Amino acid sequence: MRKIGLTLITFSMILMSTNVSMAHPGRTDANGGHTCRTNCAKWGLKDGEYHYHNGSSTTTTTPKASPEVAPKDSSSSSTSSSAKDTSSLKADKIKAPAKGKLSVYFLNVGQGDATYIKTAAGDDILIDAGKNDAGDIVVNYLKQLGVDDIEILISTHPDADHVGGLDTVLEKFKVKAVYAPKVSHTTDTFKDFLLAVKKEGLTIKEAKAGVTLPLKGVTAKFVGPTKSYGDDLNDWSAVLHLAYGSNSFLFTGDAEKKAENDMIAAKETLKADVLKAGHHGSVSSTSAAFLKAVAPKYAIISVGKNNSYGHPAATILNRLKTAKVTTYRTDLNGTVTAVSDGTKISFLKVK
Repeated sequence: MRKIGLTLITFSMILMSTNVSMAHPGRTDANGGHTCRTNCAKWGLKDGEYHYHNGSSTTTTTPKASPEVAPKDSSSSSTSSSAKDTSSLKADKIKAPAKGKLSVYFLNVGQGDATYIKTAAGDDILIDAGKNDAGDIVVNYLKQLGVDDIEILISTHPDADHVGGLDTVLEKFKVKAVYAPKVSHTTDTFKDFLLAVKKEGLTIKEAKAGVTLPLKGVTAKFVGPTKSYGDDLNDWSAVLHLAYGSNSFLFTGDAEKKAENDMIAAKETLKADVLKAGHHGSVSSTSAAFLKAVAPKYAIISVGKNNSYGHPAATILNRLKTAKVTTYRTDLNGTVTAVSDGTKISFLKVK
């Protein structure tokens, strides 16, 4: 374990101009638990032991299969529906971007996140690429849309269901710039991402509040993370606010309540017409205060069919309904496409 950690620190130092903090997997499991990776003795645990933190106590148990924490070369024999949902998934047929307009595709990649954005000026942005086996699916989507290169690639955080397919995308497309928060992970999945970035001769640019993306015709600025979050990988999520004309979008990764509250306290620009709901609609995210600050007209939940994590949570669905937010889900609607002319947002017909 120490050897893997040191290896990742080395890669991270090569790819970033500043040191990268090594992080425990944190709250990446919707069941409330996680696998111990660092400082395990502090909790009376063994390396790799699955556990829950309940206040000052810790409980160990047998975990449910979790694509968010499993290493890429895991030999797990789990047959849970969430573990299988991507392997049987094929890319939806989607329409090409409208010329002279902003098109945002919340791609259906099963239990994971992947969003493609085509600006009116013609720039291509990709935010995450689902799990490891979703990489080819994302490449299929991009080829359908006529993408030849990618101006901006964003890894919101190191969880496998977000970063997993990015190495495949980097292998298939010329990428001009890569952004990610200054946090690392000990999985082979994250290591593969770092290696793919290095192979392309790129240096990861830090994604944090205040960093603006160099794009024409839109204002794209990271509003999170606003600070360091130690072991909580989800709260490290790069949160992007993008505005085109009078329309705006907020892409939240897996940011949870602590990060949401910090963005509110920092008075970041959060108001948006369209919200990509945090953490697949989990109760950990989209707090009442955050939803009030964003005040969206639409919300998109990226989630897999029949997943074993309880995503999306009924509490969040009811919260969105009460706030009169029109909600789309990739498990029900497939890929969700929003098109903006700068004054009005329309959604292409969903299944």
